[in-house]
Amino acid sequence: MSETEASSAVSEDTTKYVEEGKNKLIVKCKFCGSKILEKKTATYISQEKELPLMQQDVNRKEGEIQKEMIKGYFHVENMYTFENIGFTHQVDTYKYLTCADCDAGPVGYFETDSKHSYVALSRVVQC
Repeated sequence: MSETEASSAVSEDTTKYVEEGKNKLIVKCKFCGSKILEKKTATYISQEKELPLMQQDVNRKEGEIQKEMIKGYFHVENMYTFENIGFTHQVDTYKYLTCADCDAGPVGYFETDSKHSYVALSRVVQC
C-alpha cells in the first residue's frame, strides 16, 4: 500500500485507532518499532496538511521536494509527552518530526509558534 493509499484508508475509518478522541493504542515507528507515544496521550484531529514524502524519488529534479497531502493527525500539546521523537532544523515556522532511533520521517510536524506537534496517522503504526 502506498503512503497516499494508507492516508486515505486512515481517514475513512479511525475507530480502530481512536477512542474517546485519543490514540487508542501505542504509537510506534513503522520502520524500527520504536515507541513514539503511549496510549491515550494524543488527541485525534481531522486536518489536512502537506508533508514531504518519507522517501523521495531519486529521479526528481535537483532541489525538488516531493510532497503529499495527509489527513488525520494525533495532536500533542506538550513535546515532553513523546516517548521518542526527533526534530529537524526549522523550515519556515515548522520543524518536522522524525523517529529518534532510526531517523525515519517526517512522521509529522511541530509548529514553532504554538509549540504543538502533529503526528500523521498514515506515517506510524499502532499496537
